Amino acid sequence: MQKKWVGLSLALVLALVIAGCSGNSGTNGTSNTGTGNGGDTNNAATNTGNNNATPDTPAGEPVQLKYWTDDRHDQEYIKELVDEFNATNEDNIQVELTVMSENYTQSVDIAFSSNQAPDVLRLKSGNTPDFFKKGYLAPIDAYMTDALNEKFGNLLLDGVNRFGGKVYSLPNTGLTLRLVYNKDLFAKAGIESPPASLQEMVDDAKAITEMGKSKGIYGFALNYKSPKSAFDRSVREILSLSGHQGLGFDLKTGQFDFAPYGQIIEYFKQMYEDGSFLPGAESLDIDPLRAQFAAGKIGMYLSFSTEPGVYTDQFPTDINWGGALAPSLDGEIKGTSEIVSAGTWLGISAQSANPEAAFKFMQYMYGDEILTTYHEKGFGIAIVPSIVEQAGDPDIAGMEGFLVGEHDSLWPVSPTVTPEGPGYADAYFKYMIEGGDVGAIAEDLNTRYNAALASAIEKGEVSVTPMPDFDPANPQGE
Repeated sequence: MQKKWVGLSLALVLALVIAGCSGNSGTNGTSNTGTGNGGDTNNAATNTGNNNATPDTPAGEPVQLKYWTDDRHDQEYIKELVDEFNATNEDNIQVELTVMSENYTQSVDIAFSSNQAPDVLRLKSGNTPDFFKKGYLAPIDAYMTDALNEKFGNLLLDGVNRFGGKVYSLPNTGLTLRLVYNKDLFAKAGIESPPASLQEMVDDAKAITEMGKSKGIYGFALNYKSPKSAFDRSVREILSLSGHQGLGFDLKTGQFDFAPYGQIIEYFKQMYEDGSFLPGAESLDIDPLRAQFAAGKIGMYLSFSTEPGVYTDQFPTDINWGGALAPSLDGEIKGTSEIVSAGTWLGISAQSANPEAAFKFMQYMYGDEILTTYHEKGFGIAIVPSIVEQAGDPDIAGMEGFLVGEHDSLWPVSPTVTPEGPGYADAYFKYMIEGGDVGAIAEDLNTRYNAALASAIEKGEVSVTPMPDFDPANPQGE
């Protein structure tokens, strides 16, 4: 299945819905850099961006860099890589790694507002557009060699890792979304296979809860401490398999339409009312959820292909678990499971006083051996064709259920807008807990999100091209 993904990766150059139209905030001057782990020698340009800082490292002292990430599933491996770089690089560079939790974006905002930003940031499809708009990122075009352009060029996407014609990040992996389930609990509850429809998921969650409630076992859980994080790892997947864009945007009309979203939430609401949720789910964060799942207390939840790594390193478990394609709305697969976060990995801060050193570290991290090992350890599914060709299947328990298959593909990029009032996740979470008129909620969300979209288009922040012939079963148009 991985080899098939080479063709999918190369097809990324197809037209996207959204193209960033903002200008560049950086300026460039020339200098030279050395050779990184990938074996590429750069004749690079120093980008100062919006940087108010100036290099002040005394001669002979190490260049100190800060690298911030909110990834926890791969933190042990990343720590090893940082330690190796610090011990072996010939440029006297020392990198300090900080692994953050759910407050990553807010912490980045605070750091930039106080001129204490890290030099290298973990970028994802969900935060890169906002970081770019806020002027947090420095373009890396001037550091790109012929070898790097050949390796990554066909994967560089407007609105994902390229904005205003400049590149801000390079790809590494993509994430599949799956139903994560405890096979033993399913068997004890008399359930033969993972649910294919949402009604089956509701019924299965209820059956598991009835079987195990006396032992503290419940059928379903999500990390509702952050409703958007919870829904973006669950509802998003169900919608895309059901033939709808997973974040509430209608690609055919070029407008937001949250009516399908509300249909999914009705089933989540039913599980909540049935008492099938793990108690305290309203304030549950993702790591405590994983700890409970590893302890055999949760029947199923939905999440990314990072989970096998979590249960190998972070929360080792002996339970019999696996990943399966998420259920669709009615049991029929009318779309494809969206592969997410497939355009970005690392980026350089516009406030970095040492952008050349930051890129040397970044180049080291993008070396073939590291990217190959990252895939084989199961931390993410490689999308870079040269890595896909040489990498073996991940050697990690549970990863077989998350590998790219016939129902997985990339979807066009949807616009990111900030409406007045509550976002879709908060609005639907409140409905799930308190009730209300789900139709009225969808109508209100449509009005506010489309008003925000019209404003963003008028300001030139995004451009939208309706795709009336869009086929959710073949989102790349092949």
